[in-house]
Amino acid sequence: MALRQTQHLKLLQKLSPQQIQLMKLLQLPTVALEQRIKEELEINPALEEGDNDFENEVENEYEEVDNSSADEANDYEEKEIEKIDDGFEFEDYMDVAELDSYKYEISNRSADDELFQSVVVEGPDFHSQLEEQLGLRDLSDQQYNIGLYLIGCIDEDGYIRRDLELIADDLAFSQNIQTTKEELEIVLKTIQEFDPGGVGARSLQECLLIQLEKKPVKARETHLAIEVVKTMMDEFSKKHYDKITRKLNIEDEDLKEIIAEITNLNPRPGNSEGDNKGQISEVVPDFNIAVNDGIPELSINQRNLPELKISDDYAEMLKEYSRKKDKPGKEASSFVRGKIESAQWFIEALQQRHQTMLICMHTIMQYQNEYFSSGDESRLKPMILKDIADKVGLDISTVSRVANSKYVQTPYGTFLLKTFFSESLSTENGEEVSTREVKKILQDCIATELKKKPLTDDALCIILKEKGYNIARRTVAKYREQLDIPVARMRKEI
Repeated sequence: MALRQTQHLKLLQKLSPQQIQLMKLLQLPTVALEQRIKEELEINPALEEGDNDFENEVENEYEEVDNSSADEANDYEEKEIEKIDDGFEFEDYMDVAELDSYKYEISNRSADDELFQSVVVEGPDFHSQLEEQLGLRDLSDQQYNIGLYLIGCIDEDGYIRRDLELIADDLAFSQNIQTTKEELEIVLKTIQEFDPGGVGARSLQECLLIQLEKKPVKARETHLAIEVVKTMMDEFSKKHYDKITRKLNIEDEDLKEIIAEITNLNPRPGNSEGDNKGQISEVVPDFNIAVNDGIPELSINQRNLPELKISDDYAEMLKEYSRKKDKPGKEASSFVRGKIESAQWFIEALQQRHQTMLICMHTIMQYQNEYFSSGDESRLKPMILKDIADKVGLDISTVSRVANSKYVQTPYGTFLLKTFFSESLSTENGEEVSTREVKKILQDCIATELKKKPLTDDALCIILKEKGYNIARRTVAKYREQLDIPVARMRKEI
């Protein structure tokens, strides 16, 4: 078969490494960006922190955003950073080394603001506490080693999810410990006596039973609760309370005490020691919106982001190696130049991230100006990613990266930025409203319902139609599920 040479014309679109880096930085929230900068400082010696002058340089940026055109916004997304060719002159690089490094940190505090600091005390972790309790028990060496292995099998919720027969096989292969399921049961029963109560359970039912059995004083409602968990767990979880009252021959008041007894137990004992782990869960807002005289004002939270610049030492090294004509000198020069280029790309990518986030958030704030001025959720407009992308002249995927996993702090609370995006819904009079407005009405209706007779999806549908929102029952069910609200039967209380 003869070979044939042909020509083909292809149209391809490829992202440069700098654009890929920018896209990755855009999707990082503030806390993750801090970690990313620390990593870059560790791996690239040509990048270093500059002098931190906490000047508030963002005040005039809003005017710059208003004057920025869509073409300029595209430049932030698409421009490629110039690479230095082999025939560069060091003087060309001096601008990079001597440029005023970008200010990433902002001080929005006045001298009168109080500064609060959290003191965190590190304590032993969950598994270490269990191992300490194991060491206090009178066990043989084999039982102690089995106990350590079982504790290692306990997940973050405090449960052992694996079958004991499989654990016995693992002990034989990995620890050379020959044991039986019966011996594992004995050691596991010992672990289930540890604090917190319920640890080492293999199911929710067993977890609740362990906690109920551990109570030193068992009142009548405790004995009834044990009976319910043992024999009627399915009915209890599905809230078929009428079946429970009939089977136990009890009154509603007795049932209330049983429910209180069970619901006060801890279904996730592994998380009960969370306060001792030295971990504080907090939401760090990426944007701050303050309202002064009814006018929303935007700032970006730069928190602990350092001021970055090209290392002066590496700039001097590049100048020195560029004069050498031998092979080692050229290799060293190429290495140093690559590190400086990488540092420059990173700094410029951070600049572009800052500007892109500022442009997008400022446009969102203007689009939802009525809400941010008043805090009235009924004034939220329907808004999708395309609405913002069209206004700023960026791709929808870029706006999506800005909105994803970012929080905005407002006078009305701290919210995920993506919660302000919603589809539109037409009322009976033809007015376009946000689906978030409908969800707020659903939340209010369910919050004020009679818990003995909660509102069904059909009843909620009727209420919404009376308010002018003509939506189907399946749509009501979809919105309810999006709000993490269970069905009416699961909301029922005695």
